[in-house]
Amino acid sequence: MDSILKKSEISDLLNAIREGKVSLDPDENEQSSFLTCSPINLSQLARLDKEQFRIPNFDIIVDAFCRLYATSLTNQLQHTFSITRTALETVEFQKFMADKNQPGGIGILDMPPLKHGALIIIDPKLSFSMIEIMLGASTDLESPQLDRNLTTIELNILKTILGDACTSLDKAFSQLLELHTSLIKLENNARLVSIVEPEAEVIVATLLVKVGEYSGEINLVFPYATLEPLRDLLRELLNISTTTRGTWQDVLEEEVQDIPSIVTAQSGIMTLSINQVLNMEVGDILDLKYDPSAPLKVLVDEKVKFFAIPGTLNGKKAISLTGVIN
Repeated sequence: MDSILKKSEISDLLNAIREGKVSLDPDENEQSSFLTCSPINLSQLARLDKEQFRIPNFDIIVDAFCRLYATSLTNQLQHTFSITRTALETVEFQKFMADKNQPGGIGILDMPPLKHGALIIIDPKLSFSMIEIMLGASTDLESPQLDRNLTTIELNILKTILGDACTSLDKAFSQLLELHTSLIKLENNARLVSIVEPEAEVIVATLLVKVGEYSGEINLVFPYATLEPLRDLLRELLNISTTTRGTWQDVLEEEVQDIPSIVTAQSGIMTLSINQVLNMEVGDILDLKYDPSAPLKVLVDEKVKFFAIPGTLNGKKAISLTGVIN
């Protein structure tokens, strides 16, 4: 604990201040460290929160796409791919596309029943790398650096992996609704691409793709108008009751229906002692005490569930159900 100045010490301190022996100005080093700070844009922070709540939980869908698409590329190209989401932001469509002077491959996607569709943009570095891999190049080599647009033949080669991206998007959105995503067109010029008005708001997910020594970025561009109808579904995505109803309960219901069960058509039943069973011989007649005109009992896993009458069908014995026991 700091000591308390005595009355005489306080008087000496005040005299020293008056005489200028003790300075009230902070030391230069202390002042410079005190003034060192980083600017914070409060309006930007507020905007990020606003965006997050406007389309809640959309990052979950994007992350699911990353996992699915990485697995699909790994299986198809026989190289280990990893895809990681690095950013999720909202920008103006015209401004975003203006920054894509040399975008590589731009896939225009149709996503019925959603309107406006979406874009998947592969940067030039990754585009040429993927083409090299599809043509048999080793991923241990350095990624090719080519300062030109993709040719028509190269765009056609990329269509295969973009078709897999459509399938992965459908699976990622399947927990919300059933999509039928398809690749409408593949372009290499950003000026020829327009899916919404220039000033419209779009949500851009930036994905980092790595395979061996190759790496690059993929951008998923969704107009806000495309995702807005899913806002309520996305908000309920992590709700416990919704998750249970939409996943585990459905899975259990489907799996239970595939469990095998034993069905027995029973005409009669008798009780015998062990001695009687041991003394049975060929030709013995056992009385079932069963009325041939009475319906059979049909047991499911040893429990009576139906009534039926016996007969034949196509030369084989069969039963026809006549009643249900609830």
